Amino acid sequence: MSGTLTIFKKELKGFYLNPTFWVICFLISVIFSWVYPIQLNLFSQLLMNYVMQQGVPQNQLNIHYGVFLRQLSYLNLLLIFVVPALTMKLFAEEKKLRTFDLLLTSPVTSLQIVLGKYFAALGAVAGIVFLALLYPLATATMATINWAPLLIAFFGIFLVGAVYAAMDLFSSSLTENSIAAYVTSVMFNVSIWFIGIGAEVVDSERGRKIFEHVSLNSHLSGLVEGAVRSNGLIFFFSIIVLFCFLAERVVESSRWR
Repeated sequence: MSGTLTIFKKELKGFYLNPTFWVICFLISVIFSWVYPIQLNLFSQLLMNYVMQQGVPQNQLNIHYGVFLRQLSYLNLLLIFVVPALTMKLFAEEKKLRTFDLLLTSPVTSLQIVLGKYFAALGAVAGIVFLALLYPLATATMATINWAPLLIAFFGIFLVGAVYAAMDLFSSSLTENSIAAYVTSVMFNVSIWFIGIGAEVVDSERGRKIFEHVSLNSHLSGLVEGAVRSNGLIFFFSIIVLFCFLAERVVESSRWR
């Protein structure tokens, strides 16, 4: 595991010392600094006027549903495009600069290479998720917050980011063109959300259950509402393991070539 740790430290340092990463964080903070107060203001107006309004869903009177989950939806949309920008160079840039060949001849296994780079990508994703979490933390000075559902919801969006990172790492391992890796990664990130649509299209009950089981949205919905289910965690980790395995196979094939 020393090889994994060495690569992890190198790549994580590369993320956090890269000006591009901080530009991305700055842009995300600008977006949330603009959107989050608007959501808070709309929520406060809803609370003040809910007596006069008929048919307002009760969950919309809860700050977790009225504000925090909307913030998570914006964060998820940003991660679809941000995570590929972070991971596209992990393999593609090294192949282009021919440093990938040196990495293959170093005393580390293909699995250690993939895990080191993947854990570093998770470190970058965790930094972005924590940046988004600062806004609800600041709200705690003005409102009473149920911390358990909030933290579980952000853990759920972190798992989604972890899935993106695994798929995008695999995309980066397929090419030496960073732009091609980015485009492919975005396509992966977007397409995984359309799998669950099959549950609304197929007529078969068995087919509907299969699509619901492999739907990212169905497993995420429980987490964002504060419920941790074992089948959801297994689903997320299965996708992560699958794409990390595929990336390891690509790296190993490059070693033999």
